[in-house]
Amino acid sequence: MKSILWHLNDYYDIFTIIKNVILKRKYILAFLLVFQILILKILPFFSETIETFYSNGLYPLLANFFRIILGWIPFSIGDVLYFSLILLIAKWFWTNRKNWKTNWKDQILSILSVLSVFYFFFHFLWALNYYRLPLFEKIKIERNYSDADLYLFTQKIIARTNEVHFQITKNDSLKVSYPYSEEITFSKNLNGYQKLAVHYPFFNYQNLSIKKSLFSLPLTYMGFGGYLNPFTNEAQVNELMPKYNLPTTSCHEMAHQMGYASESECNFIGFLASVNNNDSYFKYSGYSFALRYCLNNWYIRDEKIYKQLLQSVHPGILKNFQESEDFWQQYETPIEKGFHAFYDRYLKLNQQHEGIESYSKFINLLVNYYKTRTL
Repeated sequence: MKSILWHLNDYYDIFTIIKNVILKRKYILAFLLVFQILILKILPFFSETIETFYSNGLYPLLANFFRIILGWIPFSIGDVLYFSLILLIAKWFWTNRKNWKTNWKDQILSILSVLSVFYFFFHFLWALNYYRLPLFEKIKIERNYSDADLYLFTQKIIARTNEVHFQITKNDSLKVSYPYSEEITFSKNLNGYQKLAVHYPFFNYQNLSIKKSLFSLPLTYMGFGGYLNPFTNEAQVNELMPKYNLPTTSCHEMAHQMGYASESECNFIGFLASVNNNDSYFKYSGYSFALRYCLNNWYIRDEKIYKQLLQSVHPGILKNFQESEDFWQQYETPIEKGFHAFYDRYLKLNQQHEGIESYSKFINLLVNYYKTRTL
């Protein structure tokens, strides 16, 4: 009998401990943050499962739901939420500034609990797409290329960009002046995606939800042209940047909305959506975007070849490139470098091992894609 009572007391003690832990949710949430991080370390081994059940299953339902209910609103709800969150965080730190030293354990647990909730919804609503199958496997193209392959492709992209540039300007020395507003551009983007979806149904885009960022000036100082809000599935574009870049930049963000997390893949998809558009200004935006990356690639590889290729580019195109360079240079500050270093680390932690250099890796996809296709 005593033995039975002894064991019952043991079970009661265990139950009491469990009950106390459950009652203190901040401990549970902090623990779940660690648990989530461990789970994400395993997910790269299950990319096919993520592709099937999340990226092509649950995620499209979530994304379209948010785009339907928020897409019609003319300003970014996500930006408003971000601003509100910044104010709440500032208020919380101000309110708790005096008792931080005496109550620091509870404060840290509170912070970890909030982070745990955000970390969960960040991945549940969008970021699990970091673990899906790579795009090169879906469209069956190689990843590597030779200098000869790049040289041939660069010559082709120069010729095509020159052709579209002259169609617009009728003068090889004039830069392209982009004629459309942001709103018109966003609606016209659908044409390129509709044509692209004829060949690749998984690039089908529905329920437009892309907006001018309320934080365009801070975004410019950070050195970025746009971003996706993973919690509202709204795509935001920097309204201050040179307008001829607008179609490809906004198409890039729309690719993120469709569940493509890789920056190189979104550059590739944004390019395809732009050059498949019926509008010449959109084609020019896409071709000049890819051309600039190719030329930068050659500048790093072989400056002599870079200078040789540059001579065959229309002066008007180079004026557009200079327009972009002048724009971004006037906003260069240590803030940009610091934010780029932070974002580089963020990308590396999310399956993009090249970090911020992954943006330029879309040239790998382009060169190999057009080995068997007409540019």
